[in-house]
Amino acid sequence: MIAILVAGGTALVLSLLLTPLFIRYLVHKQYGQFIRQDGPTAHFTKRGTPTMGGVVIIGSVLVGVAASAIVAGRLPSVSTFLALFLMTGLGLVGFLDDFIKISRQRSLGLSARGKIIGQGFVGIAFSVLALNFPDASFRTPASTKISFVRDTGIDLAFAGATIGLILFVLWANFLITAWSNAVNLTDGLDGLATGVSLMVFGAYTFVGIWQWNQRCAVITSAGPSCYEVRDPWDLAVVAAAITGALFGFLWWNASPAKIFMGDTGSLALGGALAALSILTRTEILAAIIGGLFVVIVMSDVIQIGGFKLTGKRVFKMAPLHHHFELSGWGEVTIVIRFWIIAGLFAALGIGLFYTEWVAGW
Repeated sequence: MIAILVAGGTALVLSLLLTPLFIRYLVHKQYGQFIRQDGPTAHFTKRGTPTMGGVVIIGSVLVGVAASAIVAGRLPSVSTFLALFLMTGLGLVGFLDDFIKISRQRSLGLSARGKIIGQGFVGIAFSVLALNFPDASFRTPASTKISFVRDTGIDLAFAGATIGLILFVLWANFLITAWSNAVNLTDGLDGLATGVSLMVFGAYTFVGIWQWNQRCAVITSAGPSCYEVRDPWDLAVVAAAITGALFGFLWWNASPAKIFMGDTGSLALGGALAALSILTRTEILAAIIGGLFVVIVMSDVIQIGGFKLTGKRVFKMAPLHHHFELSGWGEVTIVIRFWIIAGLFAALGIGLFYTEWVAGW
């Protein structure tokens, strides 16, 4: 438990103290946010606010995990490196997107093709590596089986290892793309994505700790009383470090925001969430724990689909939080109420996770 506290505490302190220094640097360089012209007019006042705050979040997480490893007296596991690789890799794609926006003085960054290539390269590498590196009990970080609270009987390798690998890469990259875009869409109001992510990764810290305490013995198969996850403790450390970094960043990102996380932060957090869902074998459960993200994405899908089918908009503007903004709700009101909903989703997900173990499903 000390290692988890060190990871979270170190990341929190670093994020809290380094963010204002990064803000000063960005202001000095005049690296500010550009606002889309078709968005809510109230957002025009945010033009020029420093962005790319995800750099601090990623850096704080990496140092927090390293500090935890020093305290624990051992190297991080393969699962740790995989989760950090996906988070940092997608964060780099987001950084390039943010930097192009700033350098070219526009609200559009990387082209759609550029983003797909970048995310695809990182996602495919993660997917392939996650099916390797078995431990003493032959458990690899990921599994070709679709998982809910644990692996289900639906195995993507039903037609052989090669087909299983291809299908798993497609499935994993769907999750990676979905979660990174979900966090990105949610990052539209001061503190919204940061606060929601904080609750989700806090929940995953609990999941990792619980799975470690109920892990299967080396020669035991997974069942109702244990979890066949390769490195649950290390994944809890990663989740705790992200949670701590978000706590520190939220101090400066809350309304009125002094800095935005940018695509650097939103893509990195989406990648980290995808990695944790895959490596903890909770791929479907993640959609409940991160239910607010799902609602935000679905509002965008409904808006686009409804307009193409009927020519009319279902919402005044998508994603959903902008609909309430244009309906007259205050920004802080929207953020706090969405935080409440996010907390309820996270609690529901943890409740289902615990109930499954108690009931022995």
